[in-house]
Amino acid sequence: MEDHAQGLLLSSDFCEALNYAVQMHLRQFRKGTPIPYVSHLLAVASLVLEYGGTEEEAIAALLHDAVEDQGGRQVLDRIRRRFGETVAEIVEGCTDAETIPKPPWRERKEAYIRHIASASQSVCLVCAADKLHNARAILRDYRELGEGLWSRFNGGREGTLWYYRTLLIALRMRYKSAVLDDLEREIHELENLVVISARDGGS
Repeated sequence: MEDHAQGLLLSSDFCEALNYAVQMHLRQFRKGTPIPYVSHLLAVASLVLEYGGTEEEAIAALLHDAVEDQGGRQVLDRIRRRFGETVAEIVEGCTDAETIPKPPWRERKEAYIRHIASASQSVCLVCAADKLHNARAILRDYRELGEGLWSRFNGGREGTLWYYRTLLIALRMRYKSAVLDDLEREIHELENLVVISARDGGS
């Protein structure tokens, strides 16, 4: 029989959070694609677990966009009641806007970067996993679409690259983990491709 003594056994709370996340994001898609949004939530939760996260951190990963995308403070209160204070605090720490309409993009991202300077280790892990999956998706799509990709993003090319690089710096000042090394590799590769594209005249 396999020895699970040193492993993390997920409980019914994780299953409930997964179902809750699927229900909330059922009609949402990844920006500019036909990919169900829940694929991102599953990927972020997977990364959190792969980099040594706890069940509560993985649950927060599944729910990390719920407040921003699916109802604001009321959703956060619901998460707190259903999954506890620790999960709610992580989700809140990963949220850069609770209101609709959201504040202007640059203002919102600058405020979030400042927030990371005092964020918990759990928030940093979920944030880093989120950005790692996003960076991998951006890199993959950039290889296929070239400069046309940036029309998906409010910050455009320059703003998006600035945000990922600056957020990585903020995370490194607060948190130490191999997830940040992997995130840096993705960002560096994306930056290099953008330089090459600019040199070659774009696409």
